[in-house]
Amino acid sequence: MPKASVNSIELNYQIDGPEGAPWLTFSNSLACNLSMWDGQVAVLAGPYRTLRYDKRGHGASDAPAGDYSFPELAKDVVGLWDALGIETSDYCGLSMGGMTGIGLLLDHADRIGKAAICDCRADAPPMFHDMWFERRGEYEKDGIEAVVEGNLERWFTEACRAENPSWLDAVREMIRTMSANGFIGCTAALMNLDYLKRMDAITGDVMFLVGAQDGPHPGAMAEMQGKVAGSSLVVIENAAHLPNLEQPQAFNAALKSYFGV
Repeated sequence: MPKASVNSIELNYQIDGPEGAPWLTFSNSLACNLSMWDGQVAVLAGPYRTLRYDKRGHGASDAPAGDYSFPELAKDVVGLWDALGIETSDYCGLSMGGMTGIGLLLDHADRIGKAAICDCRADAPPMFHDMWFERRGEYEKDGIEAVVEGNLERWFTEACRAENPSWLDAVREMIRTMSANGFIGCTAALMNLDYLKRMDAITGDVMFLVGAQDGPHPGAMAEMQGKVAGSSLVVIENAAHLPNLEQPQAFNAALKSYFGV
């Protein structure tokens, strides 16, 4: 896959769909990579020219040492668009990708079109900050295996895990590609997430989407939706944190309806 020089790092990316079609950019969640969007690109690359990339610290992108921040992650997207000659793009991001999308809507509104913001929150209250501080400590002590099974429990419902043991092995391997620098850098961004107080400044076209069984996120996303005038909220039943993988038909239907394709 090609790479682009962006903000002093190399970002791995993949483009699908016909030249001349409008752009749709996908942004991955923590400990995933651009392959998490295979099921969405399969149905949207056609009406769209899709761009997906490995967030810094993930997949085949560079993983610089040090703390990352969401303003920096948003600038990575803008830098990638600049490198590829993309003036504006619609957007779909999940978890950290959704948080990155909020940063784009707030600080780079002229570059982003319609935005699907999925399974995330916009602030870091004490319980959220402390949770990531604890997980970072576990990672520093025991490496990626310390978080693999916990991720699966949060990402997918119990029924999904029981029905798809071999499929989950592929997800485990995706998690294991996460670098130490990437995990440490991204947890710093999560612990310092601070967009909620600015959400009412968003004027773009936004759909919030969340799995019904994604812990506290349905409530957090309902709160965000209430702050963004004209936005909508879609809840995917029988899904946890990665509804695009757990309930791809419902997730894809929501995207197709929202993006009008």
